Amino acid sequence: MNKRNVAIIAHVDHGKTTLVDEILKSSGMFRDSQDVSNLSMDSNVLEKERGITILAKTTALDYKGIRINILDTPGHADFGGEVERIMNMVDGVLLVVDAYEGPMPQTRFVLKKAFEAHVKPIVIINKVDKPAARVNQVLDSLLDLFIELGADDDAIDFKVIYASAINGTCSYSDKLEDQTPGFEEVLDTIIDEIPEPNGDPLKPLQFQPSLLDYNEYVGRIGIGKVSNGKIKLGEMVTCARLDGSLKEFRIQKLFGYYGYNRIEITEAEAGDIIAVSGLSDISVGETLCEKNNILPLPKLHIDAPTMQMTFGTNSSPFVGKDGKFLTARKIGDRLFSETQRDVSLNVEPDSNESFIVSGRGELHLGILIENLRREGFELEVSKPKVIIKEIDGIECEPYEELQIDVPQDYLGGVIEQVGIRGGHMDSMNQIDNQTRLIYTIPSRGLIGFSTEFMTLTRGYGIMNHTFKEYAPIENVNVGERKLGVLVSVDEGQSTAYSIGNLEDRGVMFIEPGEEVYEGQIVGEANKDADLAVNVTKGKQLTNTRAAGSDHTVVLKRPRPISLEYALDYINSDELVEITPNHIRLRKKILNTEQRKKFDSHKKND
Repeated sequence: MNKRNVAIIAHVDHGKTTLVDEILKSSGMFRDSQDVSNLSMDSNVLEKERGITILAKTTALDYKGIRINILDTPGHADFGGEVERIMNMVDGVLLVVDAYEGPMPQTRFVLKKAFEAHVKPIVIINKVDKPAARVNQVLDSLLDLFIELGADDDAIDFKVIYASAINGTCSYSDKLEDQTPGFEEVLDTIIDEIPEPNGDPLKPLQFQPSLLDYNEYVGRIGIGKVSNGKIKLGEMVTCARLDGSLKEFRIQKLFGYYGYNRIEITEAEAGDIIAVSGLSDISVGETLCEKNNILPLPKLHIDAPTMQMTFGTNSSPFVGKDGKFLTARKIGDRLFSETQRDVSLNVEPDSNESFIVSGRGELHLGILIENLRREGFELEVSKPKVIIKEIDGIECEPYEELQIDVPQDYLGGVIEQVGIRGGHMDSMNQIDNQTRLIYTIPSRGLIGFSTEFMTLTRGYGIMNHTFKEYAPIENVNVGERKLGVLVSVDEGQSTAYSIGNLEDRGVMFIEPGEEVYEGQIVGEANKDADLAVNVTKGKQLTNTRAAGSDHTVVLKRPRPISLEYALDYINSDELVEITPNHIRLRKKILNTEQRKKFDSHKKND
């Protein structure tokens, strides 16, 4: 069958997954009576909750006798490594851009990767039904971006389709009234513009995994494109390993893709996108070849981790009250299994009870922690820190491109705070009543900044960032929270009486009736020093009552603590305790007297 392989790429939340879902639903592959309302490429629970794509997905449909393989890629910078590797599997990309926001930092990143892989772009300007859509300006910005990234003449002459994925409509016209139901225009453009895969089924076999999946029964599953030749279920093949060695194995399972399903197949040929199992430790970038004809493909680049955290067993007094999996062995086994499917993740034992886990950013590591929590694990994690590299004898740290869209009223405060955190402004432009700032900033300057940014802009600011480069370390003291915290001195149940008396000292994180322990952080102080407080003290009862002494205590709502907020918030002397039902902030040293001694020694040093 004739084929087309295409990836769909975009900045986060510009509508990639919705577009793929609607293309599939309008392609004629489902019965008219079939309920497709709940079908989505984002099948993971966290993906549905957060509205983001975490793992790349493969799908396929048949249109006018042609098999079209579509890869839905993550839009967030932390998962950009998958986008890069996917470019080796496709011959074209659908670049989706929001009709109001226009090109964003991740748009630049994914488009640059597409140009480096020399794949053909088709532009889809999505969300044209937005009242604030500015289609012509966005198209001009895209053209500027193509030229800036060094696109050749063929790429600059890109085809444009205007769409509203949420409404299931598209058109070649930029006028909203010309939108028509269905996505035939998109599918026709793919067939006309994207070339066929250039592999030859008559040549010797070459198959290279670009992505991994994991199954506890068969181990790793390699997902990639058959570059040349044919591959059959049950045949013996040779894997050319990354270290130069060779390993023979039998193909146990072959999978293809159709719609939302992965289906078992018996044979695949050049140009097909498939999944292979049979070698339990297959890695991204290795090449499967015929037994007597070893022809390795060039190795694929895998982005190195830029951020790390320490994962340890829960050492709080409440250990074991919530979770099923508590031991270092259980945590280690689970972390190791995650590295089998996520090549951007690295896990190293740190001590008997903890592990250093390295990833591509706070979201990357935060998703892993959230999955562990939901699976029943209890653990404690440290503040994220960047990974320092030595390049040409100079210590270097990761830098990011930071894009901020902020109303004029909050501009001064944002510029001041980003400057304090080591950001260097590259440009400042006015878009409607918003100001767009572009910065280059050390990654450590962004740790803990999102919470502060939302406070600075009263929630009206939008912040996006993507990894840019490693560069020499700048002597900027950033990344620590300025305000102190309220720390419990006792274990027990918090009372409304105690919390009411502490409200003028800061903002509380807990409600009355919550169990707390010594060393747990129960609130944020309104000064820059930590304050030891008793939140379990009850009102003393006496035989006499003064008039008006008994009245209902009306408390302020406590500040909600999400996982992202907690990881952003803590300082280097603090930890986040994570259980299936609770996220608690705590000091590393729980005992109040020991902590005071340690802090005084630190100040004297």
